[in-house]
Amino acid sequence: MFLQQALNGLTLGSIYGLVALGLTLVYGILHVPNFAHGALYMVGAYVSYFIMVEHGLNYWVAMAGAGIVVAVLSVLCERLVFHPLRHAPPIHDKIAAIGILLFLEAVVQMHWGADFRRMPTPYTEIFHFGSLTLPAQRLLIIVGAFSLMGALHLYLKKTMTGSTIIAMAQNREGAFLVGIDANRVAMMTFAIAGFLAAVGATLFAPINLVYPAMGHLVIMKAFVIIILGGMGSIPGAIVGGLIIGFAEALGGYYLSGTYKDLIAFVLLVAILSIKPTGLFTKGVR
Repeated sequence: MFLQQALNGLTLGSIYGLVALGLTLVYGILHVPNFAHGALYMVGAYVSYFIMVEHGLNYWVAMAGAGIVVAVLSVLCERLVFHPLRHAPPIHDKIAAIGILLFLEAVVQMHWGADFRRMPTPYTEIFHFGSLTLPAQRLLIIVGAFSLMGALHLYLKKTMTGSTIIAMAQNREGAFLVGIDANRVAMMTFAIAGFLAAVGATLFAPINLVYPAMGHLVIMKAFVIIILGGMGSIPGAIVGGLIIGFAEALGGYYLSGTYKDLIAFVLLVAILSIKPTGLFTKGVR
């Protein structure tokens, strides 16, 4: 049972880490706490549902379509809302992000209603390794999430655009002085964050429910993860996601499932009391 719960924790941690990666990218580059990120995650799930269930297209087509739609939506949020507020007091960004969150939820609820929906998976096989049970969809979540994390690492390290993102995170003023286009980097960062959120939602939707408020708990835990791992740190987002995922799965089984969602916040207080800066130092790496 320990191994089974560890597998569940790895599944949860993979999704949490994927969502937190996009959140920490935006914060590390632009210092914007994007509370609307949970709504983008929710929109990704609904777009996948719309493409796959209502139009009968392939699961992978739905995932790609959701990624593109949410990436474009995320860029529009940056251009139309966050960019005009770049010289405003910091509280304005937070208020605007909450406004985007409420607006997107209202639009989705107006179109699809508030009912809970189930998104099917084409991968219904169940693998058995001794006494360990591994559903194919959970395996897909783990492999898909870590593949995306690896691809993002290579993108940041091996491409010119990735280098500009790292430069902006390390020293904004220095990046401006050497001619880096801040607008282009901001748009690219929001697009990547939106794409990661949509793919994470599409991976997780078949083992979860799709509904307008589904992003609330995910974004709360994503914020816990990036604070826990170190604000703006990519390794911190990945490690923090896994810590929260394992803690929830094991704590929910061995302690009580009733308090499963509180474990993340208890861990946050415990770790920050020992290391106030988080597990990793600040900065996208």
